[in-house]
Amino acid sequence: MDDKPGAAHEPLLPSRPPPGTAAEAKRLLRLAGPIVASCVLQNIVNMASVMFVGHLGELPLAGASLATSLANVTGYSLLTGMATALDTLCGQAFGARQHHLLGVYKQRAMVVLGLACIPIALIWAYAGQILVFLGQDPEISAEAGAYARWLIPSLAAYVPLQCHVRFLQTQNVVLPVTASSGVTAICHVAVCWALVYKAVMGSKGAALSNAISYAINLGMLAVYVRVSGACKETWSGFSKEAFKDLLRFTELALPSAMMICLEWWSFEVLVLLSGLLPNPQLETSVLSICLNTGALLYMIPLGLTYSISTRVSNGLGAGQPQAAKLATKVVMYMAFNEKEIVTYIAKMLPILGISFFIDGLHSSLSGVLTGCGKQKIGAAVNLGAFYLLGIPMAVLLAFIFHLNGMGLWLGIISGSVTKLLFLVLISWSIDWGKEAVKAKNRVFSSSLPLA
Repeated sequence: MDDKPGAAHEPLLPSRPPPGTAAEAKRLLRLAGPIVASCVLQNIVNMASVMFVGHLGELPLAGASLATSLANVTGYSLLTGMATALDTLCGQAFGARQHHLLGVYKQRAMVVLGLACIPIALIWAYAGQILVFLGQDPEISAEAGAYARWLIPSLAAYVPLQCHVRFLQTQNVVLPVTASSGVTAICHVAVCWALVYKAVMGSKGAALSNAISYAINLGMLAVYVRVSGACKETWSGFSKEAFKDLLRFTELALPSAMMICLEWWSFEVLVLLSGLLPNPQLETSVLSICLNTGALLYMIPLGLTYSISTRVSNGLGAGQPQAAKLATKVVMYMAFNEKEIVTYIAKMLPILGISFFIDGLHSSLSGVLTGCGKQKIGAAVNLGAFYLLGIPMAVLLAFIFHLNGMGLWLGIISGSVTKLLFLVLISWSIDWGKEAVKAKNRVFSSSLPLA
């Protein structure tokens, strides 16, 4: 049943865990554990490619690293963010038992994301010239440009792969995603070695191996979707409905992308700024290590983000706002309980430990907004927190107060704290009953006739 009107503004974190906390925590962990493993394994593909290139010399490594960073900023982050619109749409449709809509939404996502690949491919095709225009070293830019061009084929597999992953996760089907990611990670090492050394393609082979590995992962998930009984109600084959309401899907996909990209890009800005500091090689190297370490640690809160997004969207779609509210409270308790781990990390990396703790909290609440379909609000919060406060503060601390790389990191942490405060206020003010009605309207207003 829906909440009473006054119940929407109960404290987000009461002094005692609410009833049902243990059961909900188990559900979240059953989702989050495999998702964390999947995210780590999926990241291995790009990491392994760059590691193979590292054995070819400093110039190929610098080019591959720069191209990978450019590809992440201009392509992979954008596509991943747009695909998270499925967390809202598929999750709410699954909760509302409109199972046939999940397959339609997945196909619409592939169409919209496929169209987005056109400008992305153009940017990658001219990456070398773009980097030179931005003042990068010509030799490194040329190497990065060649690497980026050989990454273009990976887009053909990356788009449907991301859509399949979201399609399954919103149905609480996560183990097949983890298994396919594990097999892909193992295969990728073999594919990389064969192309780089046996085929003597060098760094170009490492880039091309991404496309092959993504295709392997996609193939396994596509076969699972078509033969598994778990998807018999949610996938009924390709439909012309995929080409309807593309604008409506895009209106949700773009803010979804901005929720991810605005935060992701703010950290990439730090790398660019570090190159302007005294002793830029040292500052850039240290900051890169911090960012890479943080990216691995971030897989844990990211797993909570995706799992809470699924739980909230399923609950709202099913017309159970109390279940969505309970899941939100439980994930906040779980995020706070990471404190022991963070304390241990903080002994070695104080600033990074604080950053990880804060990221764990606001990432969980970002998942709540995604489950509710409030991506526009999330994007606005990221814009304000990181670009109006975090980056200016980083510049102030690094260049005016001469804290250098530490100042850059402290500045971006101030943005993270601001984001957390805004998200806590927004989550506390959610009227769960109204959100359940909105979810029902979103699902049942689809252009596809209801079953």
